[in-house]
Amino acid sequence: MKIAIYGQFSNHDTIDVLKEVMQLMEPLNFLVSLENELYQNTQELHVDNPKVSTFHSYKDLDPKSDLFISIGGDGSMLRAMTFIRDLGIPIVGFNTGRLGFLATLQKEDVKSSLSEIIHGNYRIEERALLTVETTPNHQEIEALPLALNEVSVGRKNTTSMINIKTHLDDEYLNNYWADGLIIATPTGSTGYSLSSGGPVMAPSSEALVITPIAPHNLNARPLVIPNHTSIKLRVIGREESHLLSLDSRIITVAMDTEITIQKASFTLKMAQLNDERFFKTLRKKLLWGEDTRN
Repeated sequence: MKIAIYGQFSNHDTIDVLKEVMQLMEPLNFLVSLENELYQNTQELHVDNPKVSTFHSYKDLDPKSDLFISIGGDGSMLRAMTFIRDLGIPIVGFNTGRLGFLATLQKEDVKSSLSEIIHGNYRIEERALLTVETTPNHQEIEALPLALNEVSVGRKNTTSMINIKTHLDDEYLNNYWADGLIIATPTGSTGYSLSSGGPVMAPSSEALVITPIAPHNLNARPLVIPNHTSIKLRVIGREESHLLSLDSRIITVAMDTEITIQKASFTLKMAQLNDERFFKTLRKKLLWGEDTRN
């Protein structure tokens, strides 16, 4: 069995989790591949270990890896997705961050949780991804045109609103006068879209949600659409450029660029323990059911 590991090297929790993972792997003779920066920051754990290799990017990540482990918060999971892309490697996240809608396994339960997964006591949840194309082409987007949570456009270097002309399957929908617009997947519905007033969607929902950010028109409300819809955006404003975000990656693009957003032809495979359920996570993270009258 071969396992790839990525982690944000930002606190001692990352090292503690990695130590436990490596200790569990050692007697099983598993092959382990660490993201290069994580390897460099934790070399003392792997000195002269022939079973440990490294990867730098999507291009040199072994597509035959059996499992990809992310150590960190939800942001780490989003960055881990950029390594996996369309390789179909199941991913699981140990949460050393705060909220943890994506990284659902707790750092206190590394051995028990990973043992369950190694023994096949888990299920696979397939999560939809978004792809982005721009006209004219933008090199940085072409290099990595994927988002797991959301694609958003927003203003840059101005306090003025922007005007976001929106078409669905080439049919005109609306001109949103707002600070920005979010196109979120069901996975991303608990992120930026939720904080902007969007609905929560179950991960298996075959839908996307369009959520305006601080719209000037108070009748502009979040809109749920089928996930096979092709969405075209064109931003107009007083500045020469605006921001385009794909999850945590922020790119500057010129005004009047045509942005096309569609569901990707492949999914991200998330490994989930059998007793971990989305609604259970909602109750825990959003404190549902904590009303003293219950």
